[in-house]
Amino acid sequence: MRVVSLLPSTTEILFALGAGDDVVGVTFECDHPAQARERRVVSTSTMPEGLSPREIDDFVKASLERGDDLYHLQADALAELDPDLVVTQDLCAVCAIDVTAVDEAMAYLGCRADVLTFDPHTIDEVLASVISVGDAVGRRAEADALVRSLRERLAAVADAVAGTERPRVLVLEWTDPPFAPGHWIPEMVIAAGGEPVLGVAGERSEQTTWDAAVAAAPDVVICAPCGYDLDGAAEQAAVVAEHFPGVPVWAVDANGSYARPGPRVVDGVEALAGILHPERVGQPDSVATRQMSGLMRRPPGSQRLGP
Repeated sequence: MRVVSLLPSTTEILFALGAGDDVVGVTFECDHPAQARERRVVSTSTMPEGLSPREIDDFVKASLERGDDLYHLQADALAELDPDLVVTQDLCAVCAIDVTAVDEAMAYLGCRADVLTFDPHTIDEVLASVISVGDAVGRRAEADALVRSLRERLAAVADAVAGTERPRVLVLEWTDPPFAPGHWIPEMVIAAGGEPVLGVAGERSEQTTWDAAVAAAPDVVICAPCGYDLDGAAEQAAVVAEHFPGVPVWAVDANGSYARPGPRVVDGVEALAGILHPERVGQPDSVATRQMSGLMRRPPGSQRLGP
């Protein structure tokens, strides 16, 4: 089977299921695992490089208002790869090529590949999507095993943080302007033993204000700007911390474990649990998290239950 993956998350899923050799085309953002970089790139961004978060937000909003595409699908590359399956999304026009553009390109090219649309909004839907991808590439047993292991890890976190005091957690999916989280991220906070403030699970992220963010009175702030790795998030978190004196502010690898609806969402839950409840699950991995300011207050009598 020849597969073109137009999402970093589905590229990760395909490789995790052992179908990496079937992947012949990817996007310019597909960077995990490292082998994905060896595949032909079939989609690129129309956004100039080097923009600040504010400039990126301005560019995206202006493009959407004009009806311009934020991504470019290289039709010639798609035709030359002659895929049997194309995996795309109908989740967010800002995140990747929309399924409508894919359908139009394939119709123009006369391409007969099957199209699998990826559209998860919750953690359960992310895990269900792993099964869908597994079915599509003939690896249902591998998908079942992967989902089972991911659910076991989520259950282990739930057991570790059960009965603890739940700190109020503000996750910022963007920082200039600030955006409250949506989709699966509020669920991640709950799974990690926190209480999310602002944002609604299963819904789209929404722009907010610094006044509203501060008024939400978070006990901890997580800076997880979509499209940024840990270093990029840390740069923005240093500015975010100025709005929350005395409140712990953490930067996380948003691309790795938060923004992309793939297996590493569970890594993100584990990292959040480490931030919120290190006495129960151990300190978070410094490769994926970085504390920028503040100290978490621990409830009296708490004890570590994790390994």
